[in-house]
Amino acid sequence: MKTIGIIGGMSWESTALYYRLLNEGVREQLGGLHSASILLDSCDFAEMEKLQTSGNWSSIGEILSEKALKLQNAGAEGILIATNSMHEVSDGVVGAISVPLLHIADAVGEALIGDGLDTVGLLGTSFTMERPFYTSRLKERFGIDALIPESEERNQVHRIIYTELCRGVVDDSSKHAYLKIMDELVRKGAQAIVLGCTEIGLLVGEGDTKIPLYDTARLHAEAAVEWMLE
Repeated sequence: MKTIGIIGGMSWESTALYYRLLNEGVREQLGGLHSASILLDSCDFAEMEKLQTSGNWSSIGEILSEKALKLQNAGAEGILIATNSMHEVSDGVVGAISVPLLHIADAVGEALIGDGLDTVGLLGTSFTMERPFYTSRLKERFGIDALIPESEERNQVHRIIYTELCRGVVDDSSKHAYLKIMDELVRKGAQAIVLGCTEIGLLVGEGDTKIPLYDTARLHAEAAVEWMLE
């Protein structure tokens, strides 16, 4: 089994989910008392959020690159960034290490094309929805068009993530708001919805809608388990 290095804490709510999914995945594959070989370096998300809000992505890139290199030096044979938004700086992280980075959008893209989809709705932080690092990767590598909500709806999605989900708050009114936004994206042509923030799965699941949902945290963890056990 290969050792995975996780850069987490953005937020720790979803990092805890990753830890569980990775261990469950390894146990399912190997049976018995097997669990995953994991190294974790967790960020203080309050500091990272300030850098995001100020647009200081260069500092974010430096921090995550340092953490990735530290994990590599500690024995990690691959790196996983346990969040969607921070993949904005993934190219810099890749340049700082000699082990592979398991990109979250690649795990999502592989799942989508495997199911024969070419147009999806994307929910996530405003950074993930509006900046090209995510939608362009899906389009260029997998031929997938990602539709995003209108401006006011994007602000609502983003606010709920940062003021509720990243703090462990799950509110029914927020769930209904997300479901309404999903329905609108489907009306515009989305064949499924990508939950492009690793916390959204805490709020909305397959039992809440008939729309196919692609939970990025779960897909990322599944891809990591497959890589670890190759």
